[in-house]
This record gives sequence, C-alpha cells and structure tokens, in this order.
Amino acid sequence: MGFRSHFGVLDTGEQLMVPVDVLEVDNEGALWKFLLSGAMAGAVSRTGTAPLDRAKVYMQVYSTKTNFMNLLGGLRSMVQEGGFCSLWRGNGINILKIAPEYAIKFSVFEQCKNYFCGVHGSPPFQERLLAGSLAVATSQTLINPMEVLKTRLTLRRTGQYEGLLDCARQILQQEGTRALYRGYLPNMLGIIPYACTDLAVYEMLRCLWLKSGRDMEDPSGLVSLSSVTLSTTCGQMASYPLTLVRTRMQAQDTAEGTNPTMCGVFQRILAQQGWPGLYRGMTPTLLKVLPAGGISYVVYEAMKKTLDV
Repeated sequence: MGFRSHFGVLDTGEQLMVPVDVLEVDNEGALWKFLLSGAMAGAVSRTGTAPLDRAKVYMQVYSTKTNFMNLLGGLRSMVQEGGFCSLWRGNGINILKIAPEYAIKFSVFEQCKNYFCGVHGSPPFQERLLAGSLAVATSQTLINPMEVLKTRLTLRRTGQYEGLLDCARQILQQEGTRALYRGYLPNMLGIIPYACTDLAVYEMLRCLWLKSGRDMEDPSGLVSLSSVTLSTTCGQMASYPLTLVRTRMQAQDTAEGTNPTMCGVFQRILAQQGWPGLYRGMTPTLLKVLPAGGISYVVYEAMKKTLDV
C-alpha cells in the first residue's frame, strides 16, 4: 500500500491531490462517492484556512522592502479595510473551482495511469508522479481563468466588484481575454521543481522508513499524513518564487500597473527587495499546511463513512 496509497486526500489550498482510493479497480462502482468526499474535504479545508490564504496573497502583492508586512500586519490591514468577513474574500471562487479541478485531474491521471500500466496495473511512484504532473498541468491550463478571478477577488477593495460575474466582465472589458491567462507560464514552470522536490523528499522518507525495519506496506495514518504533508510542503517551498511571480502577474492591475512579463516581475522583485522578496507570504503558506492537511484528511474519512464506502 505504501505512504501515499494509505493516505486519502490532501488539500493545502494550492494543490488538491487525487485520492488514491478512486484509482482502485474494486471501487469503480463507488467512484462518485470518493470524488464527492474529496471535493467536500477540499471545500471545508479551504474555507477553514481562507484567512491565511488571503493573507498570503495580500503579502505577496503588497509587501515590499520599504513597506514590509508581516502576517499580523496583513490580517490587521484587511480587517480594517473590509471588516472581519473580508478575511474570506475570494473563498467562494476557490471552492467553486474545486469541482472542475478535481474532475480534470482525476480524468487525466486515470488516462495516464492506463497508458503507463494498462487498465488493471498499478503504476510505480515515478510513473504516478509523471501522471500527476500531467494532470496538474492540464487542469491548471483549463482553470487558469478561475485562478485569475480568484486572485482579483481575493485582493479586491470593498465595493470594487459586485461579484464574480462583474469581476470577469470588468477584466474582459478593460484588459481583454488574454488577461485571464496571466501568470500561466510561471504556473506551468512551477510544476517542475514542485514535482521533483516532492519525489525526492518522498523517496528519502521511504528509505528512512525501510531502514527503521517497519512494514512499508502498512504505515499508520499519522505516518502517512506526516510524510505526504512534509513532501508536499517541501515541493511548495521549491516552487514558491514562481508561485509568487504568478500571483503578481495575475494581480497586475492592482500591483504592477502595466502588462508584466515573468522576467520583468522577477527583475523588479530582485531589484526592489532582493532574494527574500521571492519568499514574501511564506509564513501563512507554511502555517496553513498542517491545518489544511488535517482538516481535509478528517473530512475525507468522515465523508467516506457517511457515504458507506
């Protein structure tokens, strides 16, 4: 079974992993139940950690060397501008994009798995990683407009937009269709360091587990949760500068004021803030990993029991 197949679903708010349960042949009849459980886990997890997610985006865009913003300062600024409920701005679209993101990732992952190993095969981890990377790339390509809308709604000032449709309408009227794909290149490039670091950390943990003399086939739930959370977190840290650049490009009307390129944003950050500037907002990102992973795991298992799968 191994680390990852023991662990059902992990949603850190950045990456929603496909539950391995749904890939088992014996569970094909209950497929919708597993997908529903995973989607519900993601929705509850993202709602519970939404203030940290908005603080992260706020710090990525507005924190500079001359206007340094820590986590508490960011939260205070958001509450002062829009009240306590403003901490959940952008959470609606973040939850709304779970369904298409989840469905696309699962469909592509399943097709890649069948291509690598056949319909009844179980892919080795390297092939599983490649299939997962292709699934992420495909889903991010299709839902990138929703990512742009999520960033704009997360950063919106009180009264700036009447809602999701009004936000989309203003972007299309003022900036054109291309604006919905801002940040696409760093988003795709970020998959590479994320996937490679995730694999390296996972393999290291697997080797340590084997050297300890314990049964690799049946680790405890806590070990599974800890290992997947750690490898995913390291992957996020490796790809974080590209994630930050993506966010700055998506929020260009708010922060950059022009039509920025990836290299241009990189150069501007390094010139104004130095290398630490590429890790602005890292604190809330790390702080939300454990609660997000824990909530999604608990909700996923509870939903499976509720749906009797």
